[in-house]
Amino acid sequence: MTEQIEGIDPTVAPSGSGCVECDAAGGWWVHLRRCAQCGHVGCCDMSPNQHGTKHFESTGHPFIQSFEPGEEWYYNFTSKEMYEGGPELAPPHAHPADQPVPGPRGRVPADWQQHLN
Repeated sequence: MTEQIEGIDPTVAPSGSGCVECDAAGGWWVHLRRCAQCGHVGCCDMSPNQHGTKHFESTGHPFIQSFEPGEEWYYNFTSKEMYEGGPELAPPHAHPADQPVPGPRGRVPADWQQHLN
C-alpha cells in the first residue's frame, strides 16, 4: 500500500504538455511545473507569468513537481521545502523531449533572456 500524502493525488494526469495559461494566451515559458494535486501544468517563477505559483496562490494546492524530462523533484509551497523524488504521478511525467526550453517552439522571443524574472 502506498502512503497517502495530503495535497498529492498520484492518479491525476497532467493538464497538457505546456503551461495552460501561456498556451491559452499564446505566451511562452522557461520551465514547466505540475500541480501534484490536480495536474495543472504551469510555468516556473523564472518565466514571465509565473503561472505555477499563481496556481498555488489561487487554489492552495501545496505541491508541485518538475515537468521537465529527467527531473523528479517536488516543492512544497506551504513549507518552502524541496524533496528529491516522491510518489510517482500519472504519466506523462514531463513535457515531450523534443519541446525546447524555453518553449514552445515558435513563440519564444529572440530577446527572451530580457524577460526573465
